[in-house]
Parts: sequence; C-alpha cells; structure tokens
Amino acid sequence: MTSGLRKGVLLAVAVALAAAGIVGWLMLPPRKVTGSGGPEGQEEPKGRENPETTVPAEWPVFRGGPNLTGAAGGKLPAKLQLLWKFKTGDEVKSSPVIAGGRVFVGSDDGKVYALGLKDGKRLWEFEAGDAVEAPPLVVGERVYVGSHKGVLHALRASTGREDWKYSTGEKIVGSANTAVLEKGKRTVILVGSYDNSLHCVDAASGRRVWKYETDSYVNGAPAVSGGKAVFGGCDRVVHVVNLSDGKGAANVEAGSHVAASVALSGGRAYLGHYAGKLICVDLDARRIAWRYGSGEEGAAFFSSPAVGEKRVVAGSRDGHVHCVSRADGKKLWSFRTGGDVDSSPVICGGKVVACSRDGRVYVLSLGDGRKLWSCEIGAAISGSPAVAGGMIVIGAEDGRIYAFGAGKGPQR
Repeated sequence: MTSGLRKGVLLAVAVALAAAGIVGWLMLPPRKVTGSGGPEGQEEPKGRENPETTVPAEWPVFRGGPNLTGAAGGKLPAKLQLLWKFKTGDEVKSSPVIAGGRVFVGSDDGKVYALGLKDGKRLWEFEAGDAVEAPPLVVGERVYVGSHKGVLHALRASTGREDWKYSTGEKIVGSANTAVLEKGKRTVILVGSYDNSLHCVDAASGRRVWKYETDSYVNGAPAVSGGKAVFGGCDRVVHVVNLSDGKGAANVEAGSHVAASVALSGGRAYLGHYAGKLICVDLDARRIAWRYGSGEEGAAFFSSPAVGEKRVVAGSRDGHVHCVSRADGKKLWSFRTGGDVDSSPVICGGKVVACSRDGRVYVLSLGDGRKLWSCEIGAAISGSPAVAGGMIVIGAEDGRIYAFGAGKGPQR
C-alpha cells in the first residue's frame, strides 16, 4: 500500500467524525443470545501474519475504507460478549457503519437510524419512504444513504435532518463511496443503482457531476483508489472509471454477474461472482490473474472479500468462509457454517469476523480458520459487520442491531 494512498484514507476518515447530539432513545427488552467457542477468544500465536491495516479505528463506510478491503485496525478483545441490542421495525439487511461514537444503519422498515455506539440508545431516525438495504456512508457532518425508492439522501449526522436528496430513478442496494476531486476542492459521492448506472454527485449540493452507464444493474459499492472507481455489475463486467470525468478507463470480463463489491489493493481488484468463482483482476494488465472455485457447482459469491497482506477471505453460498492466498488464489482453508454466507467478512488483528444465515456471528483464526468464538443470534444475517474500537456491530433479519465487545453485559 503506497504512503499516498494511506494518507488519503486517513484524511477521508478524519473528516468523517460526526457532531454529537441526542434527541431520544429506544431499547428493546432482553432476549436470549448464547455464545460458544473453542477455544473461546484465543489470540493468534506470535509470528502469524498481521493483516494489512487500511483504516484506523472507525468504520465510516461499508468495508471500512474507500478501497473496500474489509480490514480493521486494532485488535478484538480476548473475550467478546453482547453489549446491547436495538429493535427496528423490520428486517435489517443494511450493514452498519461507525463514526463519531455513533452507529448508522438502515432497515427494511424504511428508516435510517443513528444509535449511540456505547449503549445502543436511539439518537434519531429518518423516514426514507422505502426499505433501506444500502449501508450508510459518513463523510464530514453528513450521512449519505440510498433506498429502494432510488433516492440518495444526505442527512445531518447530528440530527438526521435532510440537506438534499438525489434520485437515480431505480432502487439503490449498495453503499455509496466518496472521493476528493479538483486537487482537494471538491468532495463527491458515488453510488450505483438499478438504473444500470454509477452516479457521481457533489457532496455539498447533491447536483450530478457525471453519470456512467452500464448494461445492467449495479448492486455493490464502487471501490475508490488512485483516481479511479472500480465496480462490477450484472453485465458481468468489472468497470474501471476515471473519477475526474466519469469516462471508462478499462473493462474486464468477470465471467458472470457480480452481486457484491470489489476490494482494491496493490493494483488488483478482488471479487466474487454468481458462477461460484472468486477472482483477482490485474488492473494494469486488464486481465484475470487468478480464479478460485468454491468447489460446489453454482455456489455463488454474494460476499465481498476481505483482503489482508497475504490472504483473501470471502463467504459463499456453499455455506463456507473461504481463505485463499492473495498471490495465486490457492486454497489455504475453509470453515463451514450452517447456512449461506452472504455477509462480507472482516480481517482484524489476526482474526476473521464472519456472519452467516445460520444466525451466528463467528470469530475465526486468520492463520488456519479455527473457530475462536461464536454467538448465536437466532436470526439470519445477510448484512456485513462493522468492526471498530474492539467492537463488532451487526444487523440481523429479526430487525435487531447487535453490538459485541468487552464489557459488563447487555445494557437495557
């Protein structure tokens, strides 16, 4: 990772601190959640690989940083427990983000919620008018989030007040991302839509800067690095777009529909697709460098990969979490869960945080895939975890948000 990119990521996260403010709270009654492990909370032995750290201790965007590598700074506690939970009005498929001591997340009840990170108390909620499956994005004093109504909303992080909205015309299911243009003079928001396009809008005004059209739906978030946005879509293509003008810089055939987001690191794009392959694309050579098959015919990758220094980790609809060599895509290990793994894993301090539709949150060893800890929520998990400050925050299809970390147990 170049020093320029590292500084750019730090700058992007530094401006993502939201102002504090409380307008109310709501907590649900306690519900049984059980944990198990073997050995529980065990740390990786010294000498094992340390994952590539691309973001500091906040999680203001889906996958942690603009390049979407799913790598968290710091370490997880040796022992995790449920700290709090919050009930929304419908299933939570949105992935939470963390900034300024707050959790921001959407729900299928059509609302965006801001919660206190420490206690899960509701600070505000915003009515979007349709399901909010997309993860929010925090940049500066605003939260940007799309809905099934096809509208991108810009909300005040402190109060939830809407500053502007931008319509794409079709539903938005993926996270927005951000970039800085014109030598730091302009911040823009990038978001894909089911109108088959990637939209670039001005972060301050919501006015369109450019629109890049593809041949089918854009499901995932665009990854941003080196003046380019990179994303896949249902047109089976990995698109590379110039941020300055929205012109296509390169296209690489992926081999099947791309439902998830791309991770960018070291000039390569890592992604999975519907035909059951995890692939690495060499962006300079404009070719696929390697392919990895999950081993089960037709087991699609709906999970976005987490990219470490030497390993790439992704979930599959074959029910496994797969870990492969970043260099050549050779299998290192796989861990079987009890359901599809559409949730995108996170690498943190020699561990992997993974969630499954079997209703469990898992912490695995990055080195060999051993289960170190797990917690049964009891409802399917399709969204992805936010990992920051030694905490894991995740939504589930029972409509609840769960927070795990070191502490004295659930707050009520």
